[in-house]
Amino acid sequence: MASGLGMALFSSAVFGLSGSFAKALLETGWTPGAAVTARLTGAALILAVPTIAALRGRWHQLRDNWLTVVLFGFIGVAACQLFYFNAVSRLSVGVALLLEYLAPVLIVLWLWAASRKRPRPLTIAGTLLSLAGLVLVLDLTGAVKIDLIGVLWGIAAAVCLAIYFFITAKENDTLPPIVLASGGLMVGAVVMWLTAATGLLPMAFSTADTRLGPWITPWWVALAGLVVLATVVAYVSGIVAARALGSKVASFVSLTEVLFAVIWAWLLLGELPGPIQLLGGLLIVGGVVLVRLDELRAPSGARTAALDHANDCEPVP
Repeated sequence: MASGLGMALFSSAVFGLSGSFAKALLETGWTPGAAVTARLTGAALILAVPTIAALRGRWHQLRDNWLTVVLFGFIGVAACQLFYFNAVSRLSVGVALLLEYLAPVLIVLWLWAASRKRPRPLTIAGTLLSLAGLVLVLDLTGAVKIDLIGVLWGIAAAVCLAIYFFITAKENDTLPPIVLASGGLMVGAVVMWLTAATGLLPMAFSTADTRLGPWITPWWVALAGLVVLATVVAYVSGIVAARALGSKVASFVSLTEVLFAVIWAWLLLGELPGPIQLLGGLLIVGGVVLVRLDELRAPSGARTAALDHANDCEPVP
């Protein structure tokens, strides 16, 4: 348990680097689409070798689960990342990630409206707490200027994350997690390249130096960090943590990614949300924690369907 917890925290820490590395590239002229495409392509190529080894003699597993892989790649990887990076290009990393982490609250609200069945009190309390936190994060008093387009991109990322949870909520033990991760990354990369080829997605790269904290580094340093640390290492360590702790507990610990993302953005980009936004962030995370706790405490057979299984392989933020 202790080693699994440490691995889960490590996974959250490296996942939290994605926004900072991406923003360092965006500030030199990269478009969000280019950053996402480079990230997915590089990570898919690196993970191809262990994926082929995992599937040797069992290629039917990929064929039997092709729809899950395609939906994971299109929605949970490509769309979710593109929307998040678009949000990062207009908002601070912390605020963008907090908006994306409203996904569990969106699921609760949708199920409430669709089933007309009131959630349990703890889930209601968590939802209200997160919504109150959203108001503070947006800082509607005007003390901190918030880009409306950036907010919409962040909410779109949350919607993609919620849809992904609906799609993959069913327990699936026939597909190794690393195969789902690698397959999703490959599908996401193909989708991004095809979209760029049609002219629908602006693609611009830059070889200008990037700034990370007090250092001026070549562009490939930020890109390597985005691909290797924030994607490949994050995914592999997340899978190890999920197997050690169980997917539910591991996904619960992954909420610390918000904290790590804010710390990394402060250290590497000099970004720090205002006091009101930090308070709102605490409320959002606290609300999501309550929703997760209610899920873990629910008696067998009574859990909310969409949140019944937190996958071993979650979307890359």
